[in-house]
Amino acid sequence: MNVFIRARFWAAFAVFFVGGILFAAETQFVYSGSQNYSLVERTDLRRYDNGKYVGLMSREARSFIVCDGGVYDGDFFVHQDTVHNQKIVVNGIHDSIRSVFKIAADGTLTMIQDNGYPSFRSFPAFPKEKIKQGESWKANAVRAVDPLGKGVATRIPIIVEYTYLRDEIFNGQEVYVLAARWASRYGYSYADPNGDQDLLCANGSNNATMYIRKTDCAALVVRDSVDELYEYSDGNKIAFKGTISLFTEYPPAVDTTRLFPAINRVAVADTGSGGTVASPGTGAGSSGKPKTSGDAGQEARPMNESKWLEKVRVVGSSNKPGESSVKIEKTAGGIRLTIQNLHFKPDSAELLPSEAALLDKIASILKETGSNKLLVNGHTASVGNPSGEMALSIERARAVASQLSKRGIDADKFICRGSGSSQPVADNSTKEGMAQNRRVEITILE
Repeated sequence: MNVFIRARFWAAFAVFFVGGILFAAETQFVYSGSQNYSLVERTDLRRYDNGKYVGLMSREARSFIVCDGGVYDGDFFVHQDTVHNQKIVVNGIHDSIRSVFKIAADGTLTMIQDNGYPSFRSFPAFPKEKIKQGESWKANAVRAVDPLGKGVATRIPIIVEYTYLRDEIFNGQEVYVLAARWASRYGYSYADPNGDQDLLCANGSNNATMYIRKTDCAALVVRDSVDELYEYSDGNKIAFKGTISLFTEYPPAVDTTRLFPAINRVAVADTGSGGTVASPGTGAGSSGKPKTSGDAGQEARPMNESKWLEKVRVVGSSNKPGESSVKIEKTAGGIRLTIQNLHFKPDSAELLPSEAALLDKIASILKETGSNKLLVNGHTASVGNPSGEMALSIERARAVASQLSKRGIDADKFICRGSGSSQPVADNSTKEGMAQNRRVEITILE
């Protein structure tokens, strides 16, 4: 009898166990990211020139990427570089390397404006089918590499094999843990026509572990073990061994409890009449203290922030028509201050002394932005010289950032971009329109 009972027990257990395997939970990976984010790429590689160790090559590239209508607009910059054990920390105003792209539901990344970043594209990419733990799939991806730091990115197509390892809690968030491995083969059947023409071929093997957030399949952390060899037309063979780590960070929201009172202290009503304007949810004046409702212990709901921002502007020492002023508005990237009619010396990035009062007021606002980065974007009117306009716009963005840094804003907060005349806001055929197109925008990124 006991033998019969034990036999039935083990038979039932076997059915349960096998059934659990056969009917294990399946997961559909779908990328649905829609937040602004910062991507950090940290590289720590040992470099060997023609087989001889020459030193540690470390680099930290950062970015701020704005998602607007399914399009990702990124500003990338190198934050720290270590070459041959000599560290260079870029603790100053950063020049933007702009990249624009889209990401599909399966993770496929399509570049719209490609300046070499992000370095990993379509990584990770997901299958159409549901996947069980332990199962694998393959997908195409692209690496953009610049081994010698020449400023010329070479795009290497790769085929990545992914394996769904397990589920975990990572930094308080539920994640899928994936393994990824691939081999790099470049120069044998494909060469990037826009890449480094001195790079003849490349070979390598990579093994990565990645943590994918369950809510939207965004890659929070990727740790890649690298072993790569690059051969150049001059006969040199450059090898790298070490790690590349990718981190996705989410910027803090702008602290409007500090920012809005700061704006309120220097703002005037956008009617030309002057006077301060009450912050949203505050009483009249510039105290910035929230007005409370009749219910004890509860604050009144603030009025719409965007509408309030539309009603204020910041002026310099006077409030006369044609003088420089600042318009403030909410955008997909954050709260933006647009400096209009800013006066420079003709065809120059040198600000006139008359702008000092306005810059003082802008600095007083930006001192209340906490850890948020500041994107400074210069624009020009069109005069038929696109390359010159682009150069002048970035120089003017740097000039404004430099002046604000001198007024106490941490230089490391600034990312400078030049857009030339590519983004007009008014008719460029009139004097008034050209004046509106000549502007500098400062976005408090969030």
